[in-house]
Amino acid sequence: MAKSLKMIIEALLFSSDKPLTVKDIHDCIPDADKTEIKNSLTILIHDYDTLERSFIIKEIAGGFQFRSRPEYGSYILRMFQKTPNRLSRATIETLAIIAYKQPILKSEIERLRGVDVGGILKTLMEKGLVKIMGRKELPGRPLVYGTTKRFLEVFDLKDLSSLPKLKEIKDFAADQYEPTVISRDTPDGNSTGEEPVLPFKEYIDQESDAGGYTYSEEAETDVVYAETHEESYEDDSLREVSYEVDSDPEDRNITEDADSEPGYTDMPDDESDQDGNGTED
Repeated sequence: MAKSLKMIIEALLFSSDKPLTVKDIHDCIPDADKTEIKNSLTILIHDYDTLERSFIIKEIAGGFQFRSRPEYGSYILRMFQKTPNRLSRATIETLAIIAYKQPILKSEIERLRGVDVGGILKTLMEKGLVKIMGRKELPGRPLVYGTTKRFLEVFDLKDLSSLPKLKEIKDFAADQYEPTVISRDTPDGNSTGEEPVLPFKEYIDQESDAGGYTYSEEAETDVVYAETHEESYEDDSLREVSYEVDSDPEDRNITEDADSEPGYTDMPDDESDQDGNGTED
C-alpha cells in the first residue's frame, strides 16, 4: 500500500497547477492516514532530489509542487516565447517593506518610502502578491496590508520565515563593493601614484559617524565621482533611510514595537477582497 500511495500522491502533484497541502491530498485519498501521506511525500522529495531529473518536488507556500530546476529556466522561457513580467524598482521596494513589516498601514509604507504608494499597492494587489489583511484599531480603522500565498509561490519560499535575514542582505551588499585604486595629481602636476579609495560601505560607515548617512545603493556612483574629483558630496539622497541593508533589525531606524502599537482586525483570507478599494490610508 505504501508504494501505491506514493504513486497516487505523485500523480496528484503532477496533475495540479498549484501546491497541494497534506489536507488537499488527504481529501483525495480519504482512506490514507495523514502520517502515511507525509512519509510518502518525504520519500518522493528525496527520490526526485537524488535522481538526475530536470524537476523536483518542493515545499512551497505550505504545500507541495513539482518545480523545474532553476538551471533549465531559460530554455522553458524560450519555449513559451514570453517575456517575464518584471516589477519596477519602486514596486519591488514597496513589496519588500510589506513582506518584512506586515501587517503594515499604507501610511507607514509612505513614511518609509517618502512617496505616495497608492498606485503601487493597486498593482501589487492586481498581481495577487499583496492583500488586505484587516483593519487596525485606530481612528478611522485604516486598512493593513500583507503578502499572499502567491507571493510565496513567485519567490519560491516555503513561508515568510524563509525570507533572507536583514543581516544576510547587509553582508551580501557589503561583499559587492571591493576597494578600487586611482591616481591623483599633485598641484605641481606630478602624480602621487596609486591611492586606495574606500569601499562604498566603509565610506558610508565613516560618513555615518560624522553626519548620519545611511547606506543607499543609488548614491554609489555619485560618491565615487565626488571622491575622484575631490569634491564634497552633499546630495540629500544619501540621507534617505534604507530599510534593506542599513543595519540589523534591532539597530534599524525603522522600528516597530508590537506592544505599543494598537492591534488590527483580521479580514477573511479571500483573494476576492483584493478587488476592493485597497489604497486608502
